[in-house]
Amino acid sequence: MNDVALTLGSLALTWRDCVLGAGVMTIGLLLTLTLLLLLLRAHRARELDAAISDERAREMDDKVAEMTRLQSEMTGRMQTVAEIFGTRQGDFVRMISERIDGLQHRMGQGLETTSRHQNENLSKLHERLAVIDAAQQNLKDLTGEIVGLKDVLSNKQSRGAYGQGRMEAIIRDGLPNGAYAFQPTLSNRTRPDCLVRLPGDERGLVIDAKFPLEGFTLYRDAKGDEARQRASARVRSDMLVHIKDIAEKYFIPGETQDMAMMFVPAESVYADLAEYFDDVIQKAHRARIVIVSPSLLGLAIQVMQALVRDARIREEGRVIQVEVQKLLEDVERLDARVAKLDTHFRQAQDDIVQVRTSTDKIVRRGRSIETLEFDDGDSAAQAELLRMQGRNLRAVD
Repeated sequence: MNDVALTLGSLALTWRDCVLGAGVMTIGLLLTLTLLLLLLRAHRARELDAAISDERAREMDDKVAEMTRLQSEMTGRMQTVAEIFGTRQGDFVRMISERIDGLQHRMGQGLETTSRHQNENLSKLHERLAVIDAAQQNLKDLTGEIVGLKDVLSNKQSRGAYGQGRMEAIIRDGLPNGAYAFQPTLSNRTRPDCLVRLPGDERGLVIDAKFPLEGFTLYRDAKGDEARQRASARVRSDMLVHIKDIAEKYFIPGETQDMAMMFVPAESVYADLAEYFDDVIQKAHRARIVIVSPSLLGLAIQVMQALVRDARIREEGRVIQVEVQKLLEDVERLDARVAKLDTHFRQAQDDIVQVRTSTDKIVRRGRSIETLEFDDGDSAAQAELLRMQGRNLRAVD
């Protein structure tokens, strides 16, 4: 490759130089051809762009002409719309005025109706507020009464008086005066709250109203199992002690019944007693003491009232028979007097018929005399006169 391939004067060219020269010339030729191709493409692109620009200019001219035509048409239509709008604007204004007038009229009526309804509702609201005020006042009064009742129940003596008063009210409403006695003195110097005497038995039924309520109050207010157990133990202890006292004080042979009643002044207390302390109730039954609430006492009093009424009816049966006999005698006497009165009425009716006949004849005679109309002539009148004189003579005799 380093051998001399060609000599040009003093310049000797090797084969490498020749190859490199040929390569450079080839590259130059290729570059020239490439440049020519690029120039040709650029010329063609410019021609194409010019053609496109001409086409776009022609299309733009067509669009401008179309837009001009459309604008002229739109102008004509706008003028037509303006004319139509001008002709209909008066109708629209008139219609709007009528609508506004009608709307104002309806709004006025609606406001008047609404105002009337509001006034009625306000009056009803005032009435209801008055009722609510009255109810609130009643609630205040009831609250005061409940507070007073709480104070009464908190005091043992006041609570006893409350239970005694409620028991007395139930008994007074159901039994006659002679069938019961409050705070009587027995032979052993004890004084029960009430003693009811049943018919046919001289022994009285004792009703006690001194119910121990402290244990129940503690039982209801107890917090926790331990406090509740202590309160339950106290309730059982107080109840058993009270049951024992009633049995020892008020069971007197020949003077009181072998059964007594323990009055509980509240239904809720009786319900708790029946639900949670059934063993106490059973022990009271074995001791011949019946624990009663106000409703049960009222029921027992009604049964006693029926017994008293039946006993009174049996006791007064003879008196009733005597009164019935007297009533029958009075009825018979009344029947005889009615029969006599009927006879008098029939006689009076016959006399009235005869009097009516005579008055009819007198009226007819008077009318005949007034009109001078005589049917039988003078002879008949003379005979009638003689007959009447003879009747008068007989009446005098």
